[in-house]
Amino acid sequence: MALHNLNLLPYFLLPLISLLSNHIPPAQALTAPSDISALKAFKASIKASSIPPWSCLASWDFTTDPCALPRRTHFTCGLTCSPDSTRVTQITLDPAAYSGTLTPLISQLTQLSTLDLSENSFSGPIPSSISSLSKLQSLTLRSNSFSGSLPPSITNLKSLESLDISHNFLSGFLPNAMNSLPNLRRLDLSFNKLAGSLPKLPPNLLELALKRNSLSGSVPKSAFTGLTQLEVVELSENSFSGTLQSWFFLLPSLQQVDLANNSLTGVEIPKPAGNGGGGLVAVDLGFNRIEGYPPVNFAGYPVLSSLSLRYNRLRGRIPLEYGRKKSLKRLYLDGNFLIGQPPAGLVTGDVSGSLGDNCLQVCPASSNLCLPSQKPNAICKQAYGGGKGKGKPRS
Repeated sequence: MALHNLNLLPYFLLPLISLLSNHIPPAQALTAPSDISALKAFKASIKASSIPPWSCLASWDFTTDPCALPRRTHFTCGLTCSPDSTRVTQITLDPAAYSGTLTPLISQLTQLSTLDLSENSFSGPIPSSISSLSKLQSLTLRSNSFSGSLPPSITNLKSLESLDISHNFLSGFLPNAMNSLPNLRRLDLSFNKLAGSLPKLPPNLLELALKRNSLSGSVPKSAFTGLTQLEVVELSENSFSGTLQSWFFLLPSLQQVDLANNSLTGVEIPKPAGNGGGGLVAVDLGFNRIEGYPPVNFAGYPVLSSLSLRYNRLRGRIPLEYGRKKSLKRLYLDGNFLIGQPPAGLVTGDVSGSLGDNCLQVCPASSNLCLPSQKPNAICKQAYGGGKGKGKPRS
């Protein structure tokens, strides 16, 4: 019965009907106005011509409330809201080749925990206002065209657990206050143009990836002090120089190390300690300028399965201990100036890799490890100053 036919109702029901009608909620927006304005600015900063009709952003139609449910035709993907549908908590765009910039007004989404714009074509700087996202736990801008420096204000994101801005065009130095990110577990800034030295790193880091940048100087102990949980270090294809010192391999949780394609001239390998180094699984120090002998102490790491020292300036004989190491499955020592003959355990076992392009006098042609062939005798004699295994290879 329609409410306007009140004259047909018993008079004692009229007060109840009046009370109920006053509590019927009017249609209203659920999403906070500041979030709506931020979402509008976010979409407006992306070139309309780069938004395919089938994409998530194409469904962002602000004639409806972004967080209102069900989202069958509008805001079908790309964002997640809080359980009460009042705040935006995640933006996870599809890889649709969106191009444009990241608006500074992203800072208004103060409940955002995840921002993922990966595999698109965003360009320009990362706005410093991003530091206002105090709840942000995951920031993924991988595979875009962001440029400029990593804003120092990013170190104010105290809740951040994962930061991935790899495969962009970032330049300049890493912020000095990187260690003020207490919850950061994964840092990947690989494939950029970052320069300078390593600052002190976040204390609870598990994975560090800075591959293919222009970082230089030594690998400083001060950067890694206190990193008791660090498992993966990926610093290949930079310009690190000097000696990689023994403290590095004693980081207590270290498992994987890649410092290939740098300019290191020395490496100190300690025996694994009771509280560090025992979990080392893979080490790649290839394509550096490391001189001296193959470090025998690598054989003492109980689970080391992959070792590359290829294309350095190593001399002398391959340690017999390498041939006795049961855990070793991949060994690359090619491109050095090693002499003598390889340990029998290497050429008869199931180890893959290469001992080629050295100065080995005996390396069975039947073993794939002996490929490619050894250096010409003239080069080996010249490298050893004309003697047989004496001195060190000339540069």
